[in-house]
Amino acid sequence: METRSQLLNKPAVECVGVNKIFKGKGYETSVLDNIDLSVANNEFVVILGPGQAGKTTLFRLIAGLHLPTSGQIYVNGKEVKGPGSHVGVVFQRYMVFPWKTVLGNVKMGPQLAGLSKKEQRVKAMHYIELVGLNGFENSYPYQLSGGMKQRVGIARAYANDPEILLMDEPFGQLDAQTRILMEQETVRIWEKEKRTVLFVTNNIDEAIYLGDRIITMEGKLPGRIKKSYQVDLPRPRDYMEQGFLDLRHSIISESKLTL
Repeated sequence: METRSQLLNKPAVECVGVNKIFKGKGYETSVLDNIDLSVANNEFVVILGPGQAGKTTLFRLIAGLHLPTSGQIYVNGKEVKGPGSHVGVVFQRYMVFPWKTVLGNVKMGPQLAGLSKKEQRVKAMHYIELVGLNGFENSYPYQLSGGMKQRVGIARAYANDPEILLMDEPFGQLDAQTRILMEQETVRIWEKEKRTVLFVTNNIDEAIYLGDRIITMEGKLPGRIKKSYQVDLPRPRDYMEQGFLDLRHSIISESKLTL
């Protein structure tokens, strides 16, 4: 049996020679080509690339929502064969149940896990408070702003106790000011509740602000990893700090991405 130290030294997420081809009547599209990726425990990795680069497909493969055509994906040493509670997912769209309150949405995971009603509430309220929604636990989604709905999604994902948290352009529908606020909140929550996070975006500033490491993907199908950037900048990060601007310039010039 492996020791805890051995398990912690294993990659939290590992993609080995991953390819994905979608086939249908009269068409065949290669979406990912030979993806090799390793993510350490508690690392915040951002997958950065333009639209139609295969980012969301890679995200869905790691989540077990699709299976690779060839290659393997491992989460904490176990091959991904389908979706499971070990991976939490936050989508771009507000995936909340409109007929449930904030508390009802967040406690769904603990409820399905078989916790007592008291334990469900205690756990859900912990994460509701963590994402800054205390006082809104009895509100319904129609009473919340877009940013607040996304906070519900983050709280619900954390309440499932996932080993890995996947976030697929979760702030893409928000206005610029709310987006910056949610980026700041995401870092704050991650620093308090350390998890391995993979975050998908097409926004360079967002990638630099959030990531320990940035993986860029080529801007065409099939998606291929272009380069990895280590972000050695102290937190909280300043968009106008020289190191931030230098890294932004490097990514733009080397990856041919735009802001």
